[in-house]
Amino acid sequence: MGMSFLQASSITLLAYIYNLDRHATQFFGKMPILYGAITGMILGDVKTGLMVGATLQLMSLGVANIGGSSMPDYIVAAIISAAISVTTGKGIAAGMAIGLPVGMLTMNLDVIVKLINSAIAKKTQTFANRKQFGKMQKMIPIATFMYPLEAALPVFLAVVFGKTVVESILNFMPQWFTVGLNVAGGMLPAVGIAMLLVYMPMKRYGYWIIIGFVLSAFLKMPVLGVALLGCAAAVNQFKNENTHNTNVTAPMANLNKEDMEDE
Repeated sequence: MGMSFLQASSITLLAYIYNLDRHATQFFGKMPILYGAITGMILGDVKTGLMVGATLQLMSLGVANIGGSSMPDYIVAAIISAAISVTTGKGIAAGMAIGLPVGMLTMNLDVIVKLINSAIAKKTQTFANRKQFGKMQKMIPIATFMYPLEAALPVFLAVVFGKTVVESILNFMPQWFTVGLNVAGGMLPAVGIAMLLVYMPMKRYGYWIIIGFVLSAFLKMPVLGVALLGCAAAVNQFKNENTHNTNVTAPMANLNKEDMEDE
């Protein structure tokens, strides 16, 4: 399956909008599953895009760029991986074999963009100190619209100019390597879940994991059903804890009121 100019342009625009939203409005946040699904929708294969995005969503759990640090861009990886998986027909693992390294390379691009942004901020501050507010206001949008290029540029190069190179690399891969990629791709969701469990209060609520596993694996309940039961359990737990907190704080409030009356 090839990719039309409109599709390539739409995917590049999607990457640009993602990074613009990330550094400005923050409506959607960093959700690889969302952008993977949208990429699949653009290319006419939502299922593959959703699967790629979900896998990278699990990989990104617990990973954050604190302060000014840089981290792999899993959204860029999801968009490129989904595009390559759909257009080449080589499978999800093969797409991620190309998308993930590009997502890793965006760390270097992120550092370069931040250095440029620092220069823009310094120039803007200079205009502000000189009370040249017109020039200051013209400088600020430059950084706003420059940042999204950090994602749009590698995505554009990968989906437009890299298609032939990517197909050549994938065709050159021996079968044992492709099988290994598929095995590794199958393990990634489990690794992501394991990383998530590290941050969860397993000693207190770990039994819910067992209940969910039994419902899904042995009783063949759909994922939506398990999720709805989980929501109901969470609401019940929330109400119980609120009731407990109310029962604990009420005697203290009455005690303080009696002390004030005695005084």
